Amino acid sequence: MKKRILEILRTERTVVSGETLSVMLGVSRVSVWKHITKLREHGYHIEANAKGYRLSEETDALFPWEFPKRASQIHFFSETGSTMDIARDLARQGCPDFTVVIADRQTKGRGRLNRVWHSADGGLYFTIVTRPLLPPVHSFRVCFAASTALAETLRELYKIDAGVKWPNDILVDGHKLSGMLSEMEAEADRVAYIAIGIGINVNNDPHVYEADAVSISQLLGRKVSRKRLLTCFLDMFETKLHGKALDNIVAEWKRYTITLNRAVKIVTIKETLEGVARDIDPTGALVLEMADGTTQKVVYGDCFIKDK
Repeated sequence: MKKRILEILRTERTVVSGETLSVMLGVSRVSVWKHITKLREHGYHIEANAKGYRLSEETDALFPWEFPKRASQIHFFSETGSTMDIARDLARQGCPDFTVVIADRQTKGRGRLNRVWHSADGGLYFTIVTRPLLPPVHSFRVCFAASTALAETLRELYKIDAGVKWPNDILVDGHKLSGMLSEMEAEADRVAYIAIGIGINVNNDPHVYEADAVSISQLLGRKVSRKRLLTCFLDMFETKLHGKALDNIVAEWKRYTITLNRAVKIVTIKETLEGVARDIDPTGALVLEMADGTTQKVVYGDCFIKDK
């Protein structure tokens, strides 16, 4: 009902009487008033007067009804600990493929190696549950598809020169714009689910917590719609998960990489390695050329580019 009311107000772009809404929706005027009141509580700018109702200003809301094609698969929270934790629980309960958990704010957001991901108002924080028909050894392809899709989305929507830093951070001119975290559970020889947690600096100011971070609004000098960004990214990512697109995802990812042939430092749970990033092998591991000329493969860790 909320979605239908918003569709009418957005279409009319003028005052719509309560009686008209009542007839169009097939509910009482009291019911219309209750839904309008709830929408206003949710932050929608709906003017109400003796003549009726008018949507005076758009709101960058991320409620399920704002994503008509995906509403049944969207779970929205104004504030939660971590979208990844909620997504994990939903996945274990059997939620459908491409379920999305979104939060305006996270109090316990995290990145790789349990680092804190600060989730202030204005950013975009969400986790997608995917159920690809893949063996666990190929699960990395889903993460590469997500980071590639986000880089392409940012380039198409905002003409931002977004690059991918292994394994899947998004940087612009050396400044971090987005981070990703993945969790997987497998059953025998197949993936049960892969949850991809993504944090994007959109209209927030990440400098408060991370000096080298940047947001989309800071790059463009204006605020942008999180809803449009998320809609476009989800469409792009879902397309890459279908058909045979995943078979070539490493080559596609390399088109946007800012890691290869750069001096890097890799921090893992057990050790810190330094060398030159030479390639990505068929398993998604980073091939690191050491100072003595030998190579070493790194499957998981944080990558820091040294020759910036």
